[in-house]
Amino acid sequence: MSAYDAIKFLHILTVVFMAAPLYNLVVVNERLQFGKAPYAVDRYFENLIKSNAVRCFVFQTTAFATGVLLVIVSGLPWTALFTNWVLLAKLLLLTVLSLLLSYVHFVLQPRIEALLARVQAAEIPPDIAGQLSPWRARRKKLAGFCLFFVITLVLLGVQVSTTFHPLLTGLLILLAAVFSWRVYKSTIPYGWM
Repeated sequence: MSAYDAIKFLHILTVVFMAAPLYNLVVVNERLQFGKAPYAVDRYFENLIKSNAVRCFVFQTTAFATGVLLVIVSGLPWTALFTNWVLLAKLLLLTVLSLLLSYVHFVLQPRIEALLARVQAAEIPPDIAGQLSPWRARRKKLAGFCLFFVITLVLLGVQVSTTFHPLLTGLLILLAAVFSWRVYKSTIPYGWM
């Protein structure tokens, strides 16, 4: 196994691990099925969601570092990150993902946590629940976009070495959008179906 193959494996594995938006959306949609859940249940789901942010930062950093290493080890100049449209698109999407994750982690999540810290009973009072809803809805919407971007990153990753016909690329991006929307709206109990 060459250094390039080992780095490529780590790069692909890292992107697979960036599937947190998919599972966060599943968790959020599963929580909705509880209706008005006891605070302990709500706190459990919230802890699952918030702890994924740090993992995602690590995976995103690893994806960036291994991506740059792949460019260098393959013999391309580092400027290929800006001159090759596929590499540039991947770099931009990864940057957008990092910015969205930063917004969720440093802006939205602290607001949600501050509201939850005010809960003193076994159930979340209606006034706090009402204040939580818009923040959680915004976080859920951003997770849907992040899922779409991760799928698109995988699609572009495949095209680094094998370029697809533009119509196929467009169709796959459309399917990624449809799947992301479906995960945003439902619990996807049977995966793809």
